[in-house]
Amino acid sequence: MKTVHKFVLKSYLGPMVLTFFIVMFVLLMQFLWRYIDELVGKGISVGTISELMLYALAGLIPMGLPLATMLAAIMTMGNLGENYELLAMKSAGMSLPQIMAPLIVVASLVAVGSFFVANNLVPYSNRKIFSLLYDISHQKQAIEFKDGIFFNGIENMSIRVGHQDLRTKLLRDVLIYDTRNMSGNMSTTLADSGYIRLSDDKRYLLVTLYNGAMYEQTRNKYQWYDKNTFKQNRFDKQDATIPLSGFDFERSNPEMFNNSQTKNITELEHEIDSLSIEVGKATKQSYEPLLTGYFFTRDHNLASNATGKYRSAHPGAYLPDSLKNMDVYKRRDLYNEARNLANSSRGFFTFDEQTAKDNLTSLYKYRVEWHRKMLLPISVLIFFLIGAPLGAIIRKGGLGMPIVVSVLFFIIYYIVSITGEKMAREGTWDSFSGMWLATGILFPIAVFLTYKATNDSNLFNIEVMIDRINKIKQLFKCK
Repeated sequence: MKTVHKFVLKSYLGPMVLTFFIVMFVLLMQFLWRYIDELVGKGISVGTISELMLYALAGLIPMGLPLATMLAAIMTMGNLGENYELLAMKSAGMSLPQIMAPLIVVASLVAVGSFFVANNLVPYSNRKIFSLLYDISHQKQAIEFKDGIFFNGIENMSIRVGHQDLRTKLLRDVLIYDTRNMSGNMSTTLADSGYIRLSDDKRYLLVTLYNGAMYEQTRNKYQWYDKNTFKQNRFDKQDATIPLSGFDFERSNPEMFNNSQTKNITELEHEIDSLSIEVGKATKQSYEPLLTGYFFTRDHNLASNATGKYRSAHPGAYLPDSLKNMDVYKRRDLYNEARNLANSSRGFFTFDEQTAKDNLTSLYKYRVEWHRKMLLPISVLIFFLIGAPLGAIIRKGGLGMPIVVSVLFFIIYYIVSITGEKMAREGTWDSFSGMWLATGILFPIAVFLTYKATNDSNLFNIEVMIDRINKIKQLFKCK
């Protein structure tokens, strides 16, 4: 490897690693902000939250890698141009493609590696993320008492404390409403002080109360309200152990969460083939049972001819002679029977149509995910081919102009790709057109910028732009 290539490669790897971690940090904060409400107040351990963040980082790589690649390319080539190092290399007889050769190799390796990340690591991390988010969403809020406010986090119980000593955890003026009794009886407990906490395994609520009374309403459902009785039980100390559920963090099996985002290329292709067969069967068999079972129950030959071209041209040709010769009353009964069968067919067709629609929606989703995995390596290369020539043209390094330009291109790419993906998921466009639309738009831009940078074009030279504007003005004045 030439010394120049080593220098260019060294200049690129540092910004690449830096920008990658910056982009991933920003995306991770966006993910954390999205789920912050589900994480706060449930007593989730730091280890569990760290595990969720780690899997989230792995799942965000397909979004952050193209942006980091382009940003690093703009910074590298911009720094070389700003320090006249790029000009010195060209003066030595090296063209821009020769200068970029080691960077192209690195970008190609990153693109190949991104495919394996999207195909193997991302489905695994998505499965783990879905599992953890499900477990966290079913985790009940931790027991935290606030002065004068009822805590209703325990099913069929409501607890209010007048004051809580934050150092000793002693509760003052405790009021407990308990409706756990299946017979409908409710008990009310008042105590001067006490302790209420979870057991170490979070399966039980340990209650210790001092100087209080428990009032219980006993209701007989076979008698009137005035026959109800009230019981009173005073105590100096009362200990209770109440079974709980949902406060201990239980981990579910990640294999339960199987969808289009948790499968690799091979699994997606298998699901696409299976769903294509199911959709074909549902479409083919939608009308035959409907016609033979509801519309033409007496003559299946009419059902087979009902969709023929001859029937559409001669709608009255299939009226049986027996129907023509019927009297008015028999014909009325026959019409009523046909109307009832037609009304009954609505439910059948609705169910059949919904089944076919669900399979078709799943098919669209699996096709979108298949194209997403194939699209990532290409998008990495295209973003690099936009960033490197653009940096050579702009000739500005640092984190100022490169970030502005990179974010601008990424926003355009993101908006177009989201729009195309939505169209593909809904079946408005085919999956190839929807998923590859943004790439198809940016690829000509990458080719154009590479051509301009190779030929040392003054694409963003203000003086050149002003000169061209003046020439256009002169052209209109002459006319």
